[in-house]
Amino acid sequence: MSPTKLIHLAAALGLALAPLAQAQAQDTTAPAAPLLHSLFQDHAVLQRDQPLRVWGRAEPGEQVKVEIAGKRARVRAGADGHWEASLPALKAGGPYVLTAQAGQARQVVSDVMVGDVWLCSGQSNMELQVWRSLDARAEIAGAGNDRIRLLTVPQVAQVEPQRGFSEPVAWKPVDPDSVRDFSAACYFFARELQKTVDVPMGLVNAAWGGSRIQAWTSARQLRTLGRYDAELDVLERYARDPMEAVGAWGELWQGWWSGRPGVAADDRPWAPGTPAGQWRPAPAQLGAWEKWGVPELEAFDGMVWYRTTVELSAEQAAQDAVLALGPADEIDTTWVNGRAVGSTYGAGGGREYRLPPGLLQAGTNTVVVNVLDTYRDGGLAGPAEAHALVLADGTRVPLAGGWQYRVVPPELGTPPRAPWQSAAGLSTLYNGMIAPLGGYGLRGALWYQGESNTFEHAIYADLLRALRSDWRRQFGAKLPLMIVQLPNFGTPPTAPGESDWANMRQAQKQVADEDPGTGLVVTIDIGDRYDIHPTNKQELGRRLARAMRHLAYGEKLAPAGPVPESASRNGDAIVVSFAQVSGKLAAYGAEGPIGFEVCGSGPGSCRWASAELWNNRVTLRAPRAHEATRVRYCWADSPVCTLYDRDGGGPGLPAGPFEIAVSPMPYDDHAR
Repeated sequence: MSPTKLIHLAAALGLALAPLAQAQAQDTTAPAAPLLHSLFQDHAVLQRDQPLRVWGRAEPGEQVKVEIAGKRARVRAGADGHWEASLPALKAGGPYVLTAQAGQARQVVSDVMVGDVWLCSGQSNMELQVWRSLDARAEIAGAGNDRIRLLTVPQVAQVEPQRGFSEPVAWKPVDPDSVRDFSAACYFFARELQKTVDVPMGLVNAAWGGSRIQAWTSARQLRTLGRYDAELDVLERYARDPMEAVGAWGELWQGWWSGRPGVAADDRPWAPGTPAGQWRPAPAQLGAWEKWGVPELEAFDGMVWYRTTVELSAEQAAQDAVLALGPADEIDTTWVNGRAVGSTYGAGGGREYRLPPGLLQAGTNTVVVNVLDTYRDGGLAGPAEAHALVLADGTRVPLAGGWQYRVVPPELGTPPRAPWQSAAGLSTLYNGMIAPLGGYGLRGALWYQGESNTFEHAIYADLLRALRSDWRRQFGAKLPLMIVQLPNFGTPPTAPGESDWANMRQAQKQVADEDPGTGLVVTIDIGDRYDIHPTNKQELGRRLARAMRHLAYGEKLAPAGPVPESASRNGDAIVVSFAQVSGKLAAYGAEGPIGFEVCGSGPGSCRWASAELWNNRVTLRAPRAHEATRVRYCWADSPVCTLYDRDGGGPGLPAGPFEIAVSPMPYDDHAR
């Protein structure tokens, strides 16, 4: 059973997680009494040109000797058995043998290479495997490179930071078997980069589909934002007493609901006795609400309340019990008799929540489930018999009294997520997937994430800065970070409008622009309007490699396509000047580029503009353009973008989406 499932089972059984967390803080993946952390094993790649940090476990106080390539170090294990040694830096090369010895115990790791190591992290587009990528059959069949090594971090969520992995990990040289299930973006990046940086490459893939950035950031760093203190306090309590923490979380959630504009003071859907007029009968076979035949729900992404009752005898109500529910897509928060009893992220499995003693009562008991869905096919699944109270004597009492539902208006917004949830929680993936990497040497990190945070784009820049600071604290203050900007997805626009995805891209661009150690890769032209998981990861890998050659190796090449430098008035037109142009600007499919908008200061003030190229500038014309205060380009979920650069007749790279203020100073043509 995975640790993620253990977390939820612990909540169902009322078990404290502190003993579990303590046990999992030890490295259990190596043979009996391992000396080395499981990152250090056959086929590993160590980072060149920096001191080599090596660590593991031994008997408390025992002296440990470590050696590789003639370099040696001696350290003593601490009182907890943990030890860490620093060996002198090595140049790229290998294979080497790494040995660790403490007393009579000795561990030998063979075929160790020294080169450049990369952390590839994010959500489903970073997780997407080679077998799901473009031309996958040929890519897998032709894979074979002993100088690229792969390590996939197990998908494990934890409520406290872990020192070791709770599931086995292994370094694997690239071959058809190892590459098939590995991250396509990460692999194609390294394959392309190795064409110009001829050293061994180590790839560490830590990704989880649907994950939010908050889950990848440590609690320590999240607290610096001042937004999550109450939730993080609950998370700390959850490690000691899940049942008590769930009740506290329910109070926070209820406070959020009661504070929404337009919610009446007596509107408490989780409580028994809520006016029946707000509820409607649900189908006997629940399933995805989009398939109920209710027009309001046919394309609904948001929250729906569910409610039912169950009758118990006094003898039944006196027993310990577990509430068993079918799968919920994608997040449920559940109450029994007005008390929160559980909240879980993930559409694939059912829920099991142990109920506090004394919560059930003889007679009528009310079960309320709030389900949040953010992407297609939402709802509580299964027939009536899939949902039941399981009593201590083994009796299963179905929730067969008939379900009612209530749709939540979208304008109420998105509720907070329970902090212990796996991919949607706070620091859970950092604790289970990043913390176990310790201070392993890295050359840089690739970050492809954001789809799950588009609804909170206004705070994403701060969250991304926090993640960057967090990882640099762990892996080195100068860690280069490459951000993959969100690609196009969805229906192309027919008129200017607002877009959460466009705002998210702008936040990603802002964070990259402000820090010389952060880069941005534009993917606005290689997405798929019909699929949130575009398969052309080969082109993404090429762009990542090019950008990292500039960022991490200092090569003097444009890391990406044209970027806006300024926007100024020129009579009744606006001139946008571009920098970082390889060759010259080019427009594909028309005489001039499309996708430009000129905007006033308020919402709904944007309008299309015609565009004309001249050298590295684009002249925009539109009615009342001289009144515009902003210029936007490719501002939509799935815009049509046709502005590129072109050097030597090649296809060039796209100009990315942007919004830029119009300078009050008139454009001076003679200044160029």
